[in-house]
Amino acid sequence: MNRPLVGALATAVLGAAALVGSAGSAGAATQDHPTHARHHGKHKTRTVDFAGTVALDDCSGSLVKMPTSQENDKALVMSNGHCLESGMPGAGQVIVDQPSSRSFTLLDKSAGDLGTIHATKITYATMTNTDVSLYETSSTYAEIEQKYGIKPLELATDHPAKGAGISVVSGYWKKIYSCNIDGFVPQLKEGDWTWKDSVRYTPECKTIGGTSGSPVLDTSTGKIAAINNTGNENGEKCTVNNPCEVDENGKVTVHKGTNYAEETYGIPKCFAAGNKLDLEAAGCELPKPSGARR
Repeated sequence: MNRPLVGALATAVLGAAALVGSAGSAGAATQDHPTHARHHGKHKTRTVDFAGTVALDDCSGSLVKMPTSQENDKALVMSNGHCLESGMPGAGQVIVDQPSSRSFTLLDKSAGDLGTIHATKITYATMTNTDVSLYETSSTYAEIEQKYGIKPLELATDHPAKGAGISVVSGYWKKIYSCNIDGFVPQLKEGDWTWKDSVRYTPECKTIGGTSGSPVLDTSTGKIAAINNTGNENGEKCTVNNPCEVDENGKVTVHKGTNYAEETYGIPKCFAAGNKLDLEAAGCELPKPSGARR
């Protein structure tokens, strides 16, 4: 999982499994590849920057909206489930409506720190089938835009396409990784967790610890297509920090150095008006909280 060593040690103190990330240094905003250089079919490529991204203490994330979100709704922040301040959810565990006072550093388009926004609760989090956490904040979208001039990133509602140009925008490292979608993995297994229909990157996206939770933007639309979450670091098979791929026939393969994300197009179907979570909504396929921690 793409979480830095400092975050792993903090998680270990909380009693969760340690996560090991690659070394690096935070600082000035950087890009692995020009974000305007890749195309998918005949679609024009949009300029990608850091506006709407956030930095957590040990991960990356983004200020997000659903297609139905309104300016006076309480704003949502999205990151990975394994980035939760309380430790990683167990396999099969779903967390809903849990109070949170977590803070997020909001970034401008050049990755400059604008200020801090605060969570009031974890609306939803899990590491089952996907790897996501969604926080409700104390501010509305309108209040954030008025104070900081920043609009949220929008979640796409269509399944991402193989070959699409993407940019992984890390608020933690203030770095953009650009590549393409290499394909999709029926099951991605790592330690006790299994994720479904995961996105596999082409080799150019060499994401590292701290990029966990970064929005993966489709460069033809500017919308969020997925959320960055892991990579195989050492070539091990299905262990923590070394996910393995399982195809439709159950064949297991390992791709050392390959990095992955989890799709997000299904999330909007689970939110009603007012950014209210509705896991019973038609078409919502997020796991339900039969074993929720409240």
